[in-house]
Amino acid sequence: MCEVGTRPPLAAERGEPPGGAAAAERCRDMGEQPIFTTRAHVFQIDPSTKKNWVPASKQAVTVSYFYDSTRNSYRIISVDGAKVIINSTITPNMTFTKTSQKFGQWADSRANTVFGLGFPSEQQLTKFAEKFQEVKEAAKLARDRSQEKIETSSNHSQTSFAAKMKREMQETPSVGLCVVLQESGRETPSSTRASSVNGTDDEKASHGGSAEAHLKSENDKLKIALAQSSSNVKKWETELQSLRESNARLSTALQESAASIEHWKKQFSACKEENDQLRGKIEELEEQCNEINKEKERNAQLSRRLQELETELQDKELELEELRKQGEIIPELMSECESVSEQLQAAEKKNKDLEEKVRTLRTEVEENKHRQTNLKTELKNFLDVLDGKIDELHDFRQGLSKLGVDN
Repeated sequence: MCEVGTRPPLAAERGEPPGGAAAAERCRDMGEQPIFTTRAHVFQIDPSTKKNWVPASKQAVTVSYFYDSTRNSYRIISVDGAKVIINSTITPNMTFTKTSQKFGQWADSRANTVFGLGFPSEQQLTKFAEKFQEVKEAAKLARDRSQEKIETSSNHSQTSFAAKMKREMQETPSVGLCVVLQESGRETPSSTRASSVNGTDDEKASHGGSAEAHLKSENDKLKIALAQSSSNVKKWETELQSLRESNARLSTALQESAASIEHWKKQFSACKEENDQLRGKIEELEEQCNEINKEKERNAQLSRRLQELETELQDKELELEELRKQGEIIPELMSECESVSEQLQAAEKKNKDLEEKVRTLRTEVEENKHRQTNLKTELKNFLDVLDGKIDELHDFRQGLSKLGVDN
């Protein structure tokens, strides 16, 4: 049987799904073979309320059917990391019930709980339910065969016991008869036997007929007692056989439990050592993962820098292409530059001439301004004189008008 309750190897450390191939490999080594495997979320009924579901796994885990060829039994096993969350032996009385399109449950009286499975799709739930029914029928068939073997062995032992008793009674009829009569609760006719053995010849002669009748009646009684003892013998054989079977089962169970305890102890110590080793490996892997993450970050930075450099290189190539195109028109630009330089020299000469003209014009303007100032002064003086003359003429006109009025 596959050990339950000890820590199997972590599947993540072997590159496998948690509790999947690692648990299957361990059970395979112990004599069990996986016959069906799927993934589902595992739930158990709340033991306090018996109504609410309690998640047994934080995520979807591997759920497998295992067949034990040595015991001819079937089990459903699921392991989440180091924890066994399902260890249910399938019996013919179990029933798997679909409560929704993606959820199913079954009750396990041995574990005193109800297991529930949530599947990603209705198809996976249907496959699991069909496999459950198939395994249930196989368990029922195995139980019926086991009962038939027990009944056959019981009948065989009863037959052999009856034949043995019959042979012993045939070999020692008097002793067997006494034993049968004692066991049936009847006493042997000791007085009659004593009189027949120790009696005188006269008594034998006088009581010959009555003794024969008495012996005949006793013989009939003995036959009845023998029949009753035969029926009792059968009952005792049955009880003896049942006691032997019970004793054999108890002995086998005791031996198996002792062997299982020793085996579990060894497995526990081995798993503990393996657990310590795996923890060390996990720490090493975590350190390696941290280094890998740092390397990934550096690689990401280098990748971004490389992309930036590639972009800059493309821009530089475009600029270089433009410069090449411009380099092709440099001779034309040189010739144009020479012509422009000649034009520039001519323009400079013209500019100098124009500057000379501007200076002369500025001088003339200054002179004109000076002349204009003088003219303004003279005009102002003339206007002042004119205003005086006008005043005089006005006074003269007024005088003339007064003279005209007087005349």
